[in-house]
Amino acid sequence: MKKTRRYILKSPSSLKELKVDYASQLNPQQLEAVTAEGGPILVIAGAGSGKTRTVTYRVTWLIESGVPPERILLVTFTNKAAREMLHRVEILVGGQVRRLWGGTFHHIGNLLLRRHAHLLGYGNNYIIIDREDSKDLLDVCLTDLKIDTREKRFPKGIILSDILSLSLNTQRGIHDIVEEKYPFFVSLVPTIEKVVRRYRSRKRKLNLMDYDDLLCNWKTLLDKHPEVKDSYCYHFRHILVDEYQDTNKIQADLVDIMASRYRNLMVVGDDSQSIYSFRGANFANIIDFPKRYSNVKIYKLETNYRSSPEILHLTNNVISHNKRQFPKTLRPVRKAGSLPVVVPLKDVSQQAEFVAQRILELRDEDYSLNEIAVLYRSHYHSLELQMELTRRGIPYVVRSGLRFFERAHIKDVISYLKISLNPADELSWKRILKLLPGVGNATAERIWRYIASAPEPLKSIQSEKLPSLFPRRIPPQWGQFTSTIARLRDAALRRNPGEMIQNVLQGCYGEYLRGRYPDYAERTEDIYQLGNFASQYRSLRKFLSELALLGTVESEVVVVGGEEDEKIVLSTVHQAKGLEWSAVMVIWLSEGRFPAARALESGESLEEERRLLYVATTRAKEELCLCYPIMGGRWGQALIMKPSRFIQELESDTYEEWIIEDEISELLEAMDGEDYAP
Repeated sequence: MKKTRRYILKSPSSLKELKVDYASQLNPQQLEAVTAEGGPILVIAGAGSGKTRTVTYRVTWLIESGVPPERILLVTFTNKAAREMLHRVEILVGGQVRRLWGGTFHHIGNLLLRRHAHLLGYGNNYIIIDREDSKDLLDVCLTDLKIDTREKRFPKGIILSDILSLSLNTQRGIHDIVEEKYPFFVSLVPTIEKVVRRYRSRKRKLNLMDYDDLLCNWKTLLDKHPEVKDSYCYHFRHILVDEYQDTNKIQADLVDIMASRYRNLMVVGDDSQSIYSFRGANFANIIDFPKRYSNVKIYKLETNYRSSPEILHLTNNVISHNKRQFPKTLRPVRKAGSLPVVVPLKDVSQQAEFVAQRILELRDEDYSLNEIAVLYRSHYHSLELQMELTRRGIPYVVRSGLRFFERAHIKDVISYLKISLNPADELSWKRILKLLPGVGNATAERIWRYIASAPEPLKSIQSEKLPSLFPRRIPPQWGQFTSTIARLRDAALRRNPGEMIQNVLQGCYGEYLRGRYPDYAERTEDIYQLGNFASQYRSLRKFLSELALLGTVESEVVVVGGEEDEKIVLSTVHQAKGLEWSAVMVIWLSEGRFPAARALESGESLEEERRLLYVATTRAKEELCLCYPIMGGRWGQALIMKPSRFIQELESDTYEEWIIEDEISELLEAMDGEDYAP
């Protein structure tokens, strides 16, 4: 019988001594993780602990230890992160790193499928379509199946895309996703599933793959073709995954399959920064990793290079109240600074005034505006602050999306109010008319001409002649639409713009939001908050004038004594992850707002909200301020709010409290008991 033996060709680097002095470049915890032997490894990398450096040096260590670069797979969550890591490795070990497989999950999936897509019935020259193309193709499928979305409100292509994406990435059924996220569409699930089947068939016929197909087809390839799976499992001797806490079910499954032969798998992440469950990220992937890999070695990176000792003391205190976690204590490198500040404010207006004034004080203390950020749980929390910053001429950039009053749903609602005040507003009429299904530019123009020629435009919308202007059928929402317009004619209602906004939302616009936007709940909250703000005004004219004037004030912004492009950052905490600023202010830390009200129903959701605050506080390097209003409410009804439970959990030595007083109160207190001439 013929004898055989494997002969391993070693890379040139394995024949040399190590070029990199790891001990001098890494702290002891990083060094231990970087130089660990093979097998499953979990690296818990606390905020600001040098995670990217650790992954970079691990790849370098493997290459210098003789692992051929092409047999290393590095998976990241952004192409930018992959490029940064690979560039650093190239500087350390030279050009051979180009043979290393590195990139996002979707990038790696695409590389494999370009070789093997024919096994799944696709051509290897398939075209990748983006989210917008996916939405458009789903709309085409609705037309193919003759589904009349006007007869009964049916989810648009963008919502169908969201449902399908969540179903695939979490490996759950369509019905479960709809029931959880879009319960008002549950009765339509059989039709939705029919559309999904048509969509999949169309993609295959047209040789198209969307982003989710790059993962699903990658997994199908490995499941249905063992010879392909075995070849890649043998090829990749070491696999590294960055930001593992953000992986979803299918991504974790893919990693487990690819690492199943050698089990040389290093996953790096921070369980305390797992905050994307709404996108399908599965916290169980990282927290239960030791259950899936019983012989796992766990390393913790706890040296923080970002924040002051005082800020770290508070952040450690915040996260200590979570039960499901890998316990760790962030330790500072920076020198001592000032205590974080907790500031109770009378109401949201005073909160905005305080934040704006404090920003100007920090500017006077030589902080660049670019080094200051205001973070919040939800986008609508920034409404009053955006108004106040604009009034004061403080420039800002919104990382969490468009400026509040530039968002489509806000402009829609304000358009309803504008025609109530000025029935001759052609642009606003056409905007709200085109929100109705089946109404395009031509139909909106015909209706506008009829309205404009009428002696009383607002009344004419209910004319019996007007329906004849529709080329086909009248939209089912027409009656609800005209009723909303009729209510807005009420002169008494115009003295309460907040109530007017409530009427618009409770009319056909609320239904429109649910059928049009995947994030309809957040947009609805935006409109509630707009109603709260509008309730401060006793006149619709004053409210709309204030909004119009804010636009002109903003254009006159000038930064005195600094660069003209300096701007503070406004951002949701989700958008701020991975970033840092010298000074951070977190607002709206009230129970029901942060944590969000819906999170109070579940212990798991509440722990994710606490992780969200942990992410917010760990963005700060030198100054940290936590604010909460005492008075809030909805539709102008005052309501006393409790401070967030996360504030109440803080130990007294982790912060100092500031009591806010205005100048008039201080003057009256100084005058108390003294006689003054009139």
